[in-house]
Amino acid sequence: MAANDSSGVMGRSVAPPGLPDASSAAGPAVLGSGEGASPASPRVAPVGRKPGGAAGAKPAANAGPQRLFGLPLRGAKVLLFVIGLLPLARWVWLGFTDGFGSNPTQFLTRSSGTWTLVCLLIAMGITPLRQLTKQNLLARVRRMAGLFAFFYAFLHFTTYIWFDQFFDLKATIADIIERPFILVGFSAFILLIPLAVTSTQGWMKRLGKRWGLLHRAVYLIGVLAIVHYWWHKAGKNDFAEVIWYAAVLAALLAWRLLWPYIQAGKRAR
Repeated sequence: MAANDSSGVMGRSVAPPGLPDASSAAGPAVLGSGEGASPASPRVAPVGRKPGGAAGAKPAANAGPQRLFGLPLRGAKVLLFVIGLLPLARWVWLGFTDGFGSNPTQFLTRSSGTWTLVCLLIAMGITPLRQLTKQNLLARVRRMAGLFAFFYAFLHFTTYIWFDQFFDLKATIADIIERPFILVGFSAFILLIPLAVTSTQGWMKRLGKRWGLLHRAVYLIGVLAIVHYWWHKAGKNDFAEVIWYAAVLAALLAWRLLWPYIQAGKRAR
């Protein structure tokens, strides 16, 4: 969903224009057919030898596994997946040990909302981190982070509609309309749904350029999430935590706006 990044927050590993993706980071492939050789002197393998090396030699094996910050990509994905499930595992543990306190509904609603915002900001921050570290394989884990944001947003909404409203649709609609901070949060959740649905490679191909435009909505979702959280904290006049989240979002938005100018300055040198 990242703006100006064709892979998006919930997208697959397609690098934005002007930046190599993981598959092209090493540069163009060297063709074994001798592309670029003079037509008058074509490259012919010596008699008794197979093209590409000594007689009977097999083609060189593929390079080792792709690594993300020193970890094999597959291992890094598994590690991040396990980390993403830790909040859910903690809730299960607290449920079995009576650790939710006197108001379990309030605890689950607030905790799921917090982790939704955390996962959303992490997903939005992957592209700037990739640009700074040149770790192009980070694009391969962005979709997972985005889907975790949707997962915890779904649990956040489910907790509200189940334990707070008891699946009373009429009462839920009335509550959403009457309480602005819930309306803002519900709007952010609704906007997340098409981003999660269209996060696959197939949808990227179907939508083409419209896919990137759709996934730019992540910035609006981030703003709505911060407003939702801010409005919720306003009742208790407690803004310390939400200010930190707002500062992170502001930094990500600023980077999104400044990055083209940073790149232009580098090219001008």
